[in-house]
Amino acid sequence: MNSFGKLFRVSIFGESHGNSVGILIDGMKAGIKVDYDLINQDLERRKPNYKGSTPRKETDEFLIESGVFNDLTTGSPILIRFLNKNIKSGDYNQFQDTPRPSHADFTSTVKYGISLPGSGHFSGRLTVGLVIAGSFAKMMIPLEISSKLIQVGTLKDMSKLDEYISTIAEQKDSVGGIIEITVKNPPKGLGEPFFESVESKLSQLLFSVPGVKGVSFGVGFEGVNLLGSEFNDPIIDEFGHTKTNHSGGINGGLTNGNDLVIKVFERPAASIGKPQETFNFKTGKTDTLVIEGRHDSFIARRAMIVLENVVAIGLCDLYKESNIKG
Repeated sequence: MNSFGKLFRVSIFGESHGNSVGILIDGMKAGIKVDYDLINQDLERRKPNYKGSTPRKETDEFLIESGVFNDLTTGSPILIRFLNKNIKSGDYNQFQDTPRPSHADFTSTVKYGISLPGSGHFSGRLTVGLVIAGSFAKMMIPLEISSKLIQVGTLKDMSKLDEYISTIAEQKDSVGGIIEITVKNPPKGLGEPFFESVESKLSQLLFSVPGVKGVSFGVGFEGVNLLGSEFNDPIIDEFGHTKTNHSGGINGGLTNGNDLVIKVFERPAASIGKPQETFNFKTGKTDTLVIEGRHDSFIARRAMIVLENVVAIGLCDLYKESNIKG
């Protein structure tokens, strides 16, 4: 389905090469001053302004169709659209018979009988709606969310990132990265076990972002190297602060007031200029595919604000669940 949330609900729509993409936000309180500076700052971070980004440039000008009057939320659903203006659908004709490896070309054709240009509804283009929904979520509850790259391919020294990305791009290849997201001082007690735990809720959202292939909390998989006595986080004061934060700010599926720490692996972009093998459904044989068009060789840096803001969406929904009378 294309909707998420219970009390702060978002519904995503559109296709990469359609007339528009956008989001419907339901659950905003009335009377909240719309922070356009926050929205524009968040949208700017998603744009392809980084080394290794796609040459496709969209203005990301948005139209708020409902739910806002005189710059204040009205309490009714907020419908936001982004017009698609920079489209080259012809670049995708070749994939009708020769689906791109690790893309949705094959699976979407199996399910729906059609593979749309630009990956259609599966495209990362739709994440622009998630970003603006996260901006509204941050207007609802005070959240200090940040992210940083901790590894890109084999590189761990981020001071050499642009040089490393340039080398990958020259090879007509792509590379992935691990992003660490931190939420400072989140409200205590967020989460609705069993199936609405913080980990469950946020993982569902994070895995909905195109290209995400791994999510962990706190020390994550590295915790396999620790014994229980080493992994446990000793409580050091009456506020629940802990000496370590191996659990990433969550116990029993609930936020414990310590920083919420999440690591996300964003895979290398699937569209690369290097020749690849794929099955040609027209000839019935394996064929060599060279992908033309405008694509990212490194998507993780653009994805950072998307990941931050889907975390904001999830926490906002959990916050409203925990404060139903508020």
